[in-house]
Amino acid sequence: MTSAFGFLKGHGTENDFVLLPDADGSVHGDLAPDVVARLCDRRAGIGGDGVLRAIRTAAYDDPAAVAARSEAEWFMDYRNSDGSVSEMCGNGVRVFGRYLVEHEGVDPHRPLKVGTRAGTRTLTFGRDLVSVDMGQPVVHGETKVSVGERSWPALHVSMGNPHAVAFVDDLTDAGHLLDPPGHDAEEFPDGVNVEFVVRRGRRHVAMRVHERGSGETRSCGTGACAVMVAAALADGTAPGKRYRVDVPGGRLEVTWTEQGRVELTGPAVLVARGEWIAK
Repeated sequence: MTSAFGFLKGHGTENDFVLLPDADGSVHGDLAPDVVARLCDRRAGIGGDGVLRAIRTAAYDDPAAVAARSEAEWFMDYRNSDGSVSEMCGNGVRVFGRYLVEHEGVDPHRPLKVGTRAGTRTLTFGRDLVSVDMGQPVVHGETKVSVGERSWPALHVSMGNPHAVAFVDDLTDAGHLLDPPGHDAEEFPDGVNVEFVVRRGRRHVAMRVHERGSGETRSCGTGACAVMVAAALADGTAPGKRYRVDVPGGRLEVTWTEQGRVELTGPAVLVARGEWIAK
């Protein structure tokens, strides 16, 4: 049996996503993991680091969507490229917001609230950039990550999803990052996003990342936020200062505000739309 459904493709600093319009939840049902994996396959599918389903909170019985109904009309149902469910995606939610503005009539001159599994997030739109209030970080303390025979101390930071941030001498120290870096399985039973970080200047860092369920990606928005928090704590930086975070796919700006919240700013671009023929 052959069926077809529409999709869009977008990215934020080359962290790319397949976006599935499904306002009333009638197209994709429970969004099976094998469908997500096929969509994200870079040779046999469309290709992407993950899938963003755009569904109205009123049409989705996921507990997080139900909880967001009083604040947000739309829910970002995010899946990693292997089909696993993820709580949050900082680049993805900006691409999600761009879609709502360009295709669902959302007013870009007003703040936009989007429901996610990490809670409601508020987006604001500039001419070319999108900013998102990523909420308050939770710093859990020190942990350790490893690649092959080498290991580094890391800081466990939650941005709604778990991160382990390790400062290294050179970004090549992380190796090829095809496989998940070693980590404490008891501390991170569902896996962890691991960031390897070097300093480039005052309030300026660069990173590489292995995202659980996706592998090494060109960028990670929540990872950039976790990196900024780790760097600011190490630097003793006062609240309200902005850091530049370079990723392989571009540049992000992150601020830990005086109110204790983290704001992520970067580009979000839709690059294609089409029809997926599923057999």
